[in-house]
Amino acid sequence: MTEPISSEDPAAGLLALLDDLRSVIEQARAMPMSASVLVNKAEVVDLLAAAREAVPDQVAAADRIVAEAEGVLARSTKEGAEIVAKAHAEAERLVSDHEITRLARERGAEIVAAAEDKAAKLEADADDYCDSRLAQFEVDLEAVTKQVAAGRARLAARRGAQ
Repeated sequence: MTEPISSEDPAAGLLALLDDLRSVIEQARAMPMSASVLVNKAEVVDLLAAAREAVPDQVAAADRIVAEAEGVLARSTKEGAEIVAKAHAEAERLVSDHEITRLARERGAEIVAAAEDKAAKLEADADDYCDSRLAQFEVDLEAVTKQVAAGRARLAARRGAQ
């Protein structure tokens, strides 16, 4: 038979105690013509007492593990939510930056188009002004040319009358 495990043994876990109990029963002497066995009552009682004492420790350890796991899960969930929130904020910023850039380009194109239209109108107005001034100058030159021709004609007539 195996030696009973004392309840003071900190290394003895519940599963080890149950394994020892099974071993005691399996190694027990069989009763003839029966499925019953003879076991050392004190040894089995000691193992059951040790198992009973180990259960609260094992449950407490399991509770600590579950609490730690829940804490890790809560922290991970919080960190995950923070990461997702940061990603959403960054995505919104990038979209906003893109939208601002797009709007700035559109506005720049509008300003350039308006400036080009204004420049073309100013050029056309300048051409019209120059053309009207040249036309007036042409009229004035024709008048001066007629006056010069008339003056020369009078001079020629005076010379011919002499």
